[in-house]
Amino acid sequence: MRDPAPWQKRYHRLLLLALTFGLFSQYMFVGHDAGISVLLVVGGFYGLLFYGVKGRIGGLDQWRGQTRSGWLLFVPISLLAISYAVFAGELFRALNAVILPLMLLSQAVLLTRSSKQPWYRPGFYEDVIHLGFIKPLTYMTVPFSLVSEWIAAKEGESSGRGSLRKISLGLVIASPVLVVVISLLASADSIFQSMLQSIPDLAGGLHAGEFVVRLLAALLIATYAFCYIWGLLFREPAAGSAFPSTVAGSPTTSGRPSLRLDPITAATLFISVNVVYLLFAAVQFTYLFGAADGLLPDGEAYAAYARKGFIELVLVAVINLALLLIGLHGVRREGKTVQLVIKTTLALIVGCTVVMLVSAYSRLALYEEAYGYTLTRLLVHGFMLFLAVLLVIAIVRVWWSRFSLAKAYICAAVIAYVLMNYANLDARIAANNAERYEATGIIDLDYLATRSADATPALADLAARYPELEQARAILADMRQEASRDRAWQSWNWSKWRAAES
Repeated sequence: MRDPAPWQKRYHRLLLLALTFGLFSQYMFVGHDAGISVLLVVGGFYGLLFYGVKGRIGGLDQWRGQTRSGWLLFVPISLLAISYAVFAGELFRALNAVILPLMLLSQAVLLTRSSKQPWYRPGFYEDVIHLGFIKPLTYMTVPFSLVSEWIAAKEGESSGRGSLRKISLGLVIASPVLVVVISLLASADSIFQSMLQSIPDLAGGLHAGEFVVRLLAALLIATYAFCYIWGLLFREPAAGSAFPSTVAGSPTTSGRPSLRLDPITAATLFISVNVVYLLFAAVQFTYLFGAADGLLPDGEAYAAYARKGFIELVLVAVINLALLLIGLHGVRREGKTVQLVIKTTLALIVGCTVVMLVSAYSRLALYEEAYGYTLTRLLVHGFMLFLAVLLVIAIVRVWWSRFSLAKAYICAAVIAYVLMNYANLDARIAANNAERYEATGIIDLDYLATRSADATPALADLAARYPELEQARAILADMRQEASRDRAWQSWNWSKWRAAES
């Protein structure tokens, strides 16, 4: 591959400057009230803008005075930015949070002559909104194309340097995944959250949770700023344009687009998430499965600790299933050693996910013991078991490449759906809540009244054993009456017939 042209190098530098701007902006804003930071961030945006659109400012205006109006906007923009450092009135600080960015976007459109409408007509402001909030979304793939181009090994470049670039891309891809996963795991488990909060950054005082928030904010700001300037540089592409939404000469514009990850990049991604998962699994074995009450945070009982987080763990399991599918179908098959590493990391992800599902299942069981059994909670139990089956199928596919994952998943889904139909959930809900009443003396009869005739036998048994539950007898009578409502043979149903005859 030839060295990139000067204009390509400039786009790479623009992306690097956008990332620097994102890091600077999050340092100014995250965790701080707006003050002089607004003026500094506005100045940083100007630097990024003028570097990006260099050569686009000046020339003949389609409408007289259009560019001059753009330069004049420096005055109100500067004054509004300075006002954050001078005044403390909440009304105008809030209004300026909307008006100041709109002025900046309008000025950029004027200076780059990106609108064919004069600034005093409604069409101009339609262009400002389109260029500022809609068009950047159409260029979201451009930063990744530039990174992929930078990652690609060049002629004469050492294999070590090329591998380092691929590892860097893997870490970049892993960052948003880790942000979501760590947030969910921390929300699910207070012990894990406290461990993260106790890990200071080398810079001092910055905890892991805050680091994740700051990193996410920086990436969002950097991506938006870059895509916005890219939208100013490249207008609506004509047919055959070299810049529709990607970088000319990048892997996504020559030949068929490659949608598969490099194996080294994928291995880096999977290893990164496994580090977090292994730490979380260690916490589960130490605290949840070991029932180590004495090691819990101050003021938190084991039951309260264990009941939380099952939904978050199920969501992480779904994310892991997606990662597993990416590893199976979205990675190029190159090199036996790297493929072995990928298979091993995928197996680790499956193992850690099983730990999460066991943890989530036990947490939900404890939650049900405390708050009762409902249809939603039983469905979540079933979904966890279904996920476990999918993971077992996937691990078979990891080590046996000829195994058809699609066929197995479709068959598993059909079988699981039929089993859920025959699980008689309403009967289980009534029976489990009756057992809970025997143990705790607490039951939600209002909820049981919403169940179908399938719950009649368990309710009848409950009413017979506990005559003091008058509401249970009333609910049972209503169910029997409802079951007797339509006795035509065309409507015959076993559960309703049994309820009516009992």
